[in-house]
Amino acid sequence: MLTLHGDIRSGNCLKVKWMLDLLGRDYSWVEVDVVAGETRTPVFLALNPAGQVPTLVLEDGRALAQSNAILLHLAEGRPWIPAEAWERARMFEWLFWEQYSHEPYVAVARFQRTYLGWTADRIEPRLMERGHAALARMEAALAGDDWLAGGEGPTLADLALVAYTRVAGEGGFELETYPRVRHWIRRTEAAFRIR
Repeated sequence: MLTLHGDIRSGNCLKVKWMLDLLGRDYSWVEVDVVAGETRTPVFLALNPAGQVPTLVLEDGRALAQSNAILLHLAEGRPWIPAEAWERARMFEWLFWEQYSHEPYVAVARFQRTYLGWTADRIEPRLMERGHAALARMEAALAGDDWLAGGEGPTLADLALVAYTRVAGEGGFELETYPRVRHWIRRTEAAFRIR
C-alpha cells in the first residue's frame, strides 16, 4: 500500500491526496504537522532529507517528494498528461511556474495569515504584489481557454494550481477581481472531483 506523509492544511499535500482519491488508489495518510516541526525529526529526515511534505512512499519502500513530481508519477499514462509534445510542454511550463511564481506568494501569505495569525499589515507588501501578479497571469491565460495549458481538457497544471488558488482569499487575495479564475476553480474542482 502507498503511504502519503502530509500536512492536511497544505495545498501541496492536498493535490496529491486528491489525485490518489480520484484514481481510487489504496493509501494510508500519515499526518505530519509542519508548524510543530515534525518534518525536522530524525525519523522524517531519514525518509525525506529535504524535510518537506508531501512525501509518498511507494509499495516497494522508495520515497518520492515534491508534489508535482508525485502527481506526474501517479498520473503516468492518464489524460491529464498530454500525449502531444507541445501540449505536454505547456503543462510542464505551468507546473514549474506554479512552484516558482505562484505558491511562494499565494501559499506563503495564506500560511502567515491563517496559521501564524499575522495581520494584513504584517505581511510583506512584495509578497502580496507577487501573489496578485500570479493571479493576474492566470486571469489573462484563461481569456481564451477553459484550461491553463489550453487543450480540450484539464491537465495536471490545473490540479496543481487550483490547490492554493481556491483558498487564496485566506491569504488576503480576494478573487472577486479575477472572474475567469473563479470560474476555472469551479471547473477544475468538478473535473478532479475536489470537495
